[in-house]
Amino acid sequence: GSGVGCCIVIKCHAAVAWKPNAPLVIEEIEVTPPQKNELRIKVIATGVCHTDLYHLFEGKHKDGFPAVLGHEGAGIVESVGPGVTEFKPGDKVVPLFISQCGECRFCRCPKTNLCERSWSSERYASMSDAESHFTCRGQAILQFMGTSTFSEYTVMNQVAVAKIHEDARLDRVCLLGCGIPTGYGAAINTAQVTPGSVCAVFGLGAVGLAAVMGCKNAGASRIIAVDINEKKFEKAKVFGATEFVNPSAHSKPISQVLHELTNGGVDFSLECVGNVAVMRSALESCVKGWGVSVLVGWTDMEDFSARPIQLISGKTWKGSLFGGYKSKDFVPVLVHDYMSGKIKLDEFVTHSMTLEQVNDAIELMKTGGCIRTVLNISTE
Repeated sequence: GSGVGCCIVIKCHAAVAWKPNAPLVIEEIEVTPPQKNELRIKVIATGVCHTDLYHLFEGKHKDGFPAVLGHEGAGIVESVGPGVTEFKPGDKVVPLFISQCGECRFCRCPKTNLCERSWSSERYASMSDAESHFTCRGQAILQFMGTSTFSEYTVMNQVAVAKIHEDARLDRVCLLGCGIPTGYGAAINTAQVTPGSVCAVFGLGAVGLAAVMGCKNAGASRIIAVDINEKKFEKAKVFGATEFVNPSAHSKPISQVLHELTNGGVDFSLECVGNVAVMRSALESCVKGWGVSVLVGWTDMEDFSARPIQLISGKTWKGSLFGGYKSKDFVPVLVHDYMSGKIKLDEFVTHSMTLEQVNDAIELMKTGGCIRTVLNISTE
């Protein structure tokens, strides 16, 4: 192999989730050298995403711990294993929680960005591959969503890594590992928002704000931002929201409020919360005949329900994972779009912290006190 550390185990710091519902613990872990088709990545920066919190506080699956969380990162290739041709030490990269092997039936189909080589093919509940490259205190530690960016180093198969522009700012483009493409692509690719249309976005975290940005870039004429936290509205305006509705300020259902505001319902609605009741509201907020509602928020805890007439009357209900982007192909494109000013990233970052402050970052997100906190893990 090539790269200085291709044969040695690296000892480094990582935030370990030993069990659910507990603070993460900064530990020294061992990270294996990259094997065939793998690369070891020095993580420079990572966002803290709600899906990390979901696993820790909501999913709480017994087989999903101990784990190193984090799946929204960017870094530099430290070393590569045999068979790696498209990466070399020093390359800037974004680890991907959705792989793109290019060979399976899903990768060959233009209609989806799923990949059979992904951790998620079988293990949605535990949210990690069975195998891991990490140990701590003699115990195997799982790699959350196949990535684990709350660590100074991680090891990944080349099918789950995107090589990006050498001038990219890593403490910004890390957000392209999850939240921003998830919301932005849900509007552009999955909903396929049309010019002049009326949209509603439910939930104004980073994913919802990215969906607002997608609606705006697609040419929507009205973008109604829906959230119970009114502090989020000024931020939503920055990304293109034209109106704001707080469901808790109304005695009637939010879908009824939106029907009255839009002469019968919105053309497109995007649910960016991960709450089955909100998913139903988003569907019911759409206009009959042609309304499209997209599920973007992640949850796997409960069933959703709706009345059949909602769909019989011509509405479409669909879901979106990572914005429908084929990951290796499109993360480098989105990096370019950021560098050329087509999409915003800086405006999502409200806080910068270190790995040692990861529990503070989690607390901020739990209380809605941030949009995105970026943890600076290492210097370049």
